[in-house]
Amino acid sequence: MSYFQPRGGWIEVICGSMFCGKTEELLRRVRRAVIARQQIQVFKPAVDSRYGIGRVASHNGLAWESETVESSAQILELLLPDTTIVAIDEVQFFDQGVADVCNHLAQRGLRVICAGLDLDFRGEPFGPMPRLMAQAELLDKLHAICVVCGAPASRTQRLIDGQPARFDDPVIVIGAAEKYEARCRDCHQVPR
Repeated sequence: MSYFQPRGGWIEVICGSMFCGKTEELLRRVRRAVIARQQIQVFKPAVDSRYGIGRVASHNGLAWESETVESSAQILELLLPDTTIVAIDEVQFFDQGVADVCNHLAQRGLRVICAGLDLDFRGEPFGPMPRLMAQAELLDKLHAICVVCGAPASRTQRLIDGQPARFDDPVIVIGAAEKYEARCRDCHQVPR
């Protein structure tokens, strides 16, 4: 990232399928900012309570204290005056206003780091992610490993009793390895 020398604030988006390391990468950037003695606040949506309230955690066990919020507007309400970096995990679960919040923070000179699924289990753009990805100065799309064939995985397969979820199933179902697998485009299935 040495080529990237911004003036003022900016938005970074880390995206990809489940199990590709999005939260791990977000936490790596947060740890580096702590070493640089920057003031950080980490936020996550209240809907995601898989690893507890008040902490962001990766599937591999890394964790960081966070603010759990019900809406994107609460991020602005809870922002401390000395904060220079805002990290938001599971950003796909936020309302569409999260893109405006991120842009507002960047305009104020803050570094904003967002991590989230770019595609839902159907393989379609997920919530506010398309807009955030388009407006970000930096975008990193990570890949997991397809559990079926071993290829780079860009999709998230939802399973119900071992079978692929159907297209008309609800978009948001919170879960981890018990409900989801990383799959490549060819191995991803969504029966209609």
